[in-house]
Amino acid sequence: MDLIRYITPRYEGKGKEGPIRAIFFCEFHHTMGPIISCQVPENFISKELFDSINVYIITKADLQRSTITVTLENYKILGFPVRIDNKKYARNAFLFNLCFVCDSDARTVQYETVVTKFSEYLLGMEMECCFLSSRNSSSNLMPVLQKVMNDLNNKGECALTEGPMATYLKVCQIRKDPQVVLEHQVPIFIKTLPEMHWDLTTQQVAPYIDGYNHVAKIACLADVDTNIVKACVQNLLYYDVVALIPVFMYGNVYCATSKLKFLAQDSELQFRCLHYVARSQRQLPILRDVFRMYASMSRGTKIKDLCLRFNFYNLRVNERKLVQFGILEGIIRRVHKFPVILCDQPELRECFSGLHTVDEICCAVGASAQQLDDQLDKDHNAIVLYK
Repeated sequence: MDLIRYITPRYEGKGKEGPIRAIFFCEFHHTMGPIISCQVPENFISKELFDSINVYIITKADLQRSTITVTLENYKILGFPVRIDNKKYARNAFLFNLCFVCDSDARTVQYETVVTKFSEYLLGMEMECCFLSSRNSSSNLMPVLQKVMNDLNNKGECALTEGPMATYLKVCQIRKDPQVVLEHQVPIFIKTLPEMHWDLTTQQVAPYIDGYNHVAKIACLADVDTNIVKACVQNLLYYDVVALIPVFMYGNVYCATSKLKFLAQDSELQFRCLHYVARSQRQLPILRDVFRMYASMSRGTKIKDLCLRFNFYNLRVNERKLVQFGILEGIIRRVHKFPVILCDQPELRECFSGLHTVDEICCAVGASAQQLDDQLDKDHNAIVLYK
């Protein structure tokens, strides 16, 4: 059928999340066949369109009680076909499907549990009081569909409390699994911690997340096991509340990326940058000075070298905030050091294999970066890779 492009699997790639355009209730009538008996807005799905796809909406037994997504040229229809076997119905069965309609390029995975739960609610109402099969079913169902669509689009949730049954519908965002959190990484808030009922561990850990303390130090300050802090930070990553950045040290090396050009072009980025890196909001730094600082970051140039070249204090720039903003926006990136021991020393081979950064090793052995650098400088069998 030319009209139908495909029946989508659960994974939908990078589609955007969009609103619900319509909700319709269809059933198999014992004389007229598949029909739409109620929809909001009215006549959103035409009879001609429905007739061309009803074989995918009112399905056979193999697809009953499973979510089905049909993508058309302009719309995507998500449904949950249900069949009730009972001799009181014509043909001894009642088949129906409650469907959400979204834009064809929209993600609908987040609505799957809502459609399922809503259909189960209607099934219960039908079993309890013939809510769907009575003569007044259309007039009874219309305000329910209208309420569900308005509440889900505006609030992301809906409570249905009328009648002998009640249910609560909520749209849950589908997010990617967060990255693995390591002990030497530094969490930093990128959003204000929302007012949610966070667990006690998060409440205990959050005050020590300042953009400078790494995970191992946060665990020590908060008196919480390191693995628990990792899980806590990973949970905050999942909700996009924090990001992970490298630990700040004046001996660190950073280099500018191709995104530096956006700082010269994007006025909104410039505004955020100057307010973020300023020592005081009363006097903002000059954009030209900030741009020069980022442009001067290159391989072989440490932050302490830039502190000698630029007078950060007089230029009203906080060098720590400068690095934080650059990392978060991708304007600069950290150039990591990977120590390698060339001689055959089994006790050092695992740490100094070229696979672990100086940050990672320092955090594991409890040494400072300066102490590790001094040890590597004295060891003629050690080399350092920068990448």
